Amino acid sequence: MAAATTFSALGCTVFVGVHEAPDLRPARDLAERVLRDVDEVCSRFRADSDLSRVNRRPGRWVEVHPLLVTAVEAALGAARATGGLVHPLLGRPLVQLGYDRDHSLLSECVDAPALPVTPPPLDAWREVRLDQDGAIRIPSGAALDLGATGKAWSADLVAAAFADRLTGPAVVSVGGDLALAAPDGRPLDPPWPVAVSERPGEPVQALVALDRGGLATSSTRVRRWTRNGVRRHHLLDPRTGRPVEPVWRTVTATGASCVAANTASTASVVLGDRAPDWLDRHGVDARLVAADGTVRTVGAWPQTHPEEGTAA
Repeated sequence: MAAATTFSALGCTVFVGVHEAPDLRPARDLAERVLRDVDEVCSRFRADSDLSRVNRRPGRWVEVHPLLVTAVEAALGAARATGGLVHPLLGRPLVQLGYDRDHSLLSECVDAPALPVTPPPLDAWREVRLDQDGAIRIPSGAALDLGATGKAWSADLVAAAFADRLTGPAVVSVGGDLALAAPDGRPLDPPWPVAVSERPGEPVQALVALDRGGLATSSTRVRRWTRNGVRRHHLLDPRTGRPVEPVWRTVTATGASCVAANTASTASVVLGDRAPDWLDRHGVDARLVAADGTVRTVGAWPQTHPEEGTAA
């Protein structure tokens, strides 16, 4: 890696690294522009976003920017691949649990009214309708939340822009969801070293050599808040609408894209004890950290010693 930079977007830290130093400035500019567009169109926390307009009119067609159609399409693909375990219609349960604003603005609520948590039917995602020209209809009583796939999809979007515009290979990590880009589309040689830790700023726990695709981490240890004395996290089980009981506190997976990796990591947290078999059946390489800190790997996840690399 010749050069790297970081900045904040979508409520998290974005890392951009390039092989060719002259690519760094245009790479950062591209990433900032793409992520600014994503925030304006897809944020659940902006009243003026297209996603918020869709959520205010469930059961009706709403004209939106085609970017949101693409984002929801990716989320529906994740739901389809997991039988609804990675669900795009958990907006209302998240609000009922107190996650009703950007995480940086959440504060402890000790006397908030207890709201009943009402998850959507597990297959409600099948009722989402898309018009590729720019319109979406969600089921009555539902609300979109793209938190399960949004950062990963954004990373893939930025990586696609890098591949189209930069002269050399590059990497982008959006809050730990990472995608690689190469101008010729071929696997990177040598591969890009990616350092993995459970939370930002923690010691590196593993090093992965990636030559294509993406890597994503899903964790119950981040995006946490307290409501009426109960500590909660953002990864919900769509079958109950409540935070997943952390059999695995962190799962990191690789995939053909960042969205594919994130779909696998999120589904694994929800699946709990069944996750290793599911990952094995789907040919996913992954690293799972149990609630007690025990580490288990699946597939061809490399048994490496921590070294310096791109943070993920």
